[in-house]
Amino acid sequence: MSRIHDMGGRFGDGFVAPDFGKEPVFKTEWHGRVLGLTVASGFLGQWTLDEGRHLRECLSPVDYSSFSYYEKWLAGLADMLVAKGIVTRDELKTLSPVEPPKDLRERRLRPENVFSALSKGGSTERDAGPQPAFSVGQDVVTRNAANLTIDGGHTRLPAYASGKKGTIFALHGNHVFPDANAHQAGEAPEPLYTVAFHAETLWQHPENPEDVIMLDLWQSYLLPAS
Repeated sequence: MSRIHDMGGRFGDGFVAPDFGKEPVFKTEWHGRVLGLTVASGFLGQWTLDEGRHLRECLSPVDYSSFSYYEKWLAGLADMLVAKGIVTRDELKTLSPVEPPKDLRERRLRPENVFSALSKGGSTERDAGPQPAFSVGQDVVTRNAANLTIDGGHTRLPAYASGKKGTIFALHGNHVFPDANAHQAGEAPEPLYTVAFHAETLWQHPENPEDVIMLDLWQSYLLPAS
């Protein structure tokens, strides 16, 4: 099943023109507020980063195709807050919030703690997990770009790299597996690899066929090349 958000490498969307710093970080003031609101809400600890990504993917096709980038973020956050019972639809409609429970008030990200909280980051590397099944230099083939356990579920394998042959370039240890973590199925860490693909392998008419594209892919996405 195709997914509307999986746009990487899609034909017909036009040329990507980087601005190389000519544009401001946020084109309008509310863009920055949406980013700040999304980050601060994540510190409530009620969902994972992968769950948040999947909620944005689950916007209706009409909304996803018409919303701007930060409109998608805001809509996904609103859906998540309602789904987790943190706010109600009536609160969003009336802009009349109810006092949140004490545990949520205590977890809120205060302005004076923003810098230290963000500077710590949030590593997804884990000690637990299976041993690597592949080694550097080994040829592999990607599976179909679909969640293997949940129909229509989240995955970080892009469609343009589905069923393609590449070569293991690097191994990064075990990392949280987003296909499970996005659906409250636990972190399920597994080996994460950088896989190298020639552009002519991924696209029928690449501008530079000898370009090499590097993708970070989890072990479940890969099969040994025959």
